[in-house]
Amino acid sequence: MGIIVGKILTNKKKVALIVLLLFITAAIGLKLFPRKSKAQYQTASVERGTIIESVSLSGQIVSANVIQIVTQASGTVKQVFVKDGDYVNKGDKILEIELDQTGQQKNAQAWSSYLSAKNSFESAQATAFSLQSDMFNKWNIYYNLATNSTYQNPDGSPNETNRILPQFLIAQNDWLAAEAKYKNQQSVIAQAQAALNNAWLSYELSSPIVTAPTAGIVTNLTVVPGMVVSNTSGSAESNQNQRVAVITSEAAPIASFLASEVDVGKIKIDQQATITFDSLPEKTFTGKVQAVDRLGVVNNGVTNYPVIIKLDINSSDILPNMAANANIIINSKNNVLKIPSSAIQHVENQDIVRVLKNGKEQEVVVETGLASDTETEIVSGLSEGDTIIMGAISNSNRTSTSESPFGGRSNQIFMRSGIRLR
Repeated sequence: MGIIVGKILTNKKKVALIVLLLFITAAIGLKLFPRKSKAQYQTASVERGTIIESVSLSGQIVSANVIQIVTQASGTVKQVFVKDGDYVNKGDKILEIELDQTGQQKNAQAWSSYLSAKNSFESAQATAFSLQSDMFNKWNIYYNLATNSTYQNPDGSPNETNRILPQFLIAQNDWLAAEAKYKNQQSVIAQAQAALNNAWLSYELSSPIVTAPTAGIVTNLTVVPGMVVSNTSGSAESNQNQRVAVITSEAAPIASFLASEVDVGKIKIDQQATITFDSLPEKTFTGKVQAVDRLGVVNNGVTNYPVIIKLDINSSDILPNMAANANIIINSKNNVLKIPSSAIQHVENQDIVRVLKNGKEQEVVVETGLASDTETEIVSGLSEGDTIIMGAISNSNRTSTSESPFGGRSNQIFMRSGIRLR
């Protein structure tokens, strides 16, 4: 009986040894001759369409066509003639203020200054009329002298010999001096007119009646009857403006953007642009380049060039100083072949694209054209519908069914067979 058991145990050891040798042989074979898996790629197709080259800039709204209605009057609001949303014309009444003592004094001073400026203007005009009359009189004397036989030849040509005589030169210089005085008086009149306009505007600001400075829609009305308005200094000499409302005109907003040294050379007047706002994520506006400051501004050693863009339409959502982003369209082409820019490799001054043909990878030299932020035009080298390789799909996440012959899965096989390796 003992002999039989001994033989059985000996046979089991032989079987285990044979299985182990077979497994080691299979493992070595898998290592030396692994199964080839077919390469998988991330691909895209060559398409035909429109490609747009643009420059992206950041900036802000500098003019949203919002005009403030201000006053320098002080007192109590007596009556308000409008409400938010009303349309007004230039000069329409906005509100009336019952002036306090300081307001009355300021208004009287402004009226006095206006009358003085008006008197100066009218005096300058009267002086101009007098100087004009004197100029014509001197001209008449000079003309009669210059056309008589002493200073003019029979054929009508000037007698240069006699025209150097004192009598002729005095008449000529008198006329020229009178002409110069008259022309100079025109500058005096212009200065007096500017002073008159300024005096009138100062009077309007101190007036108890506040009017609309332009046509538009009234918004941000911040006063009501019975409310006190005053200069913070409380002085009649104070020229501080107090805003009482805002008028939004129908003109389109204007934005200023900063272009880098690289981009400014591409930007030209009248180029189209799209404008977006972080605060208005669902809206996109269009506009046109109005001006490019090519002198630039330097900040912390970096030079930027202001670009002014006027939007095509107005919107009540666009407010002053609102942050904006602009994409200026530099160039565009229709019906061209295009591929993702990331598929192009630059090798030794050549543009290379990997193409998948009949399941095999090939490298093709291409000629590129216009490029946007994400796409590039293909001038030659590829055809519409070609499959291009964007990248290879990794197999690193796949699990192997074969492991070390001395552990893991192979050890589990022996355990299931009832054979324990020692």
